[in-house]
Amino acid sequence: MEKADWIWRDGEMIAWDDAQVHVLTHSLHYGLAVFEGIRCYEQADGGAGIFRLKEHIDRLYESAHIALMDVPVPREQVMDACRRIVKENGFKDGCYLRPLIYIGTGAMGIAALENPVHVMVAGWRWGAYLGEEGVRNGIRTMISSYRRGRTDTFMAKGKICGQYVTSILAKREALKMGFDEAIMLDTTGVAAEGTGENLFMVKNGVVRTPSLGSSILGGITRETAMELLESKGIKVREDSFTRDELYTADEIFMTGTAAEVTPVREVDHRQIGTGKPGPVTETLKGLYASVVRGEISDYAKYIDTITF
Repeated sequence: MEKADWIWRDGEMIAWDDAQVHVLTHSLHYGLAVFEGIRCYEQADGGAGIFRLKEHIDRLYESAHIALMDVPVPREQVMDACRRIVKENGFKDGCYLRPLIYIGTGAMGIAALENPVHVMVAGWRWGAYLGEEGVRNGIRTMISSYRRGRTDTFMAKGKICGQYVTSILAKREALKMGFDEAIMLDTTGVAAEGTGENLFMVKNGVVRTPSLGSSILGGITRETAMELLESKGIKVREDSFTRDELYTADEIFMTGTAAEVTPVREVDHRQIGTGKPGPVTETLKGLYASVVRGEISDYAKYIDTITF
């Protein structure tokens, strides 16, 4: 990770190396914190643009609400903090933004209802999450031995830090076995998502993705992808599908703020389609890249522009 100059915390800008917490920070011990990942892109007509900033901050506050965390900072101030991080760190060429709401020191009991709640925003330059080669030619995946939890056992729609432990274990397992990413099934055995991405498959021209009512995160990039595909007359069907349907898919791709649109060329040593990104995936990749860089005026509403 390349250091930047500034991190925002609780209303003030702090030098990168000074943005530290106590070892008894409650969230460090028990995992109750919420976060977002947001991308900012260099814009075609100059400046930088944060993509879907409001939607991300809205989801951040929804996650905090789900987690019974009272946020001491209004949403607009956190949005402004994201803008300041881009501007004051000189991220003209874009960056990745990480807002985090966490519980500080005080009581070490599990509830810690009286502990202070802190808010921070950091940013750094970050390329393709699953690698430039993977974005171009597709990634190799495996079906994980770890399952995505049932919707009555965890808060699927919250980006809650502690809930990512299962995803971390699945990702580590996949990397140690020589794959780029893991695909997680839910407890009924149908496909759910990647370790940090939403999942799509294409078969006979039909695009399918698990429904929002299942144990998936409500991805903002997922929502954007569906909107962009339908703008090209490509309908997306929300339903369940099995691992062997993935094996025989014509195309598979994953979406996420970090992953953007990443093709999948292999699942469990089985080639997907031609073994290369298919036409639907390539169409979406190109369209998404144009939208986030402000090249299509119809989607200007999604760009929060930063001028330098």
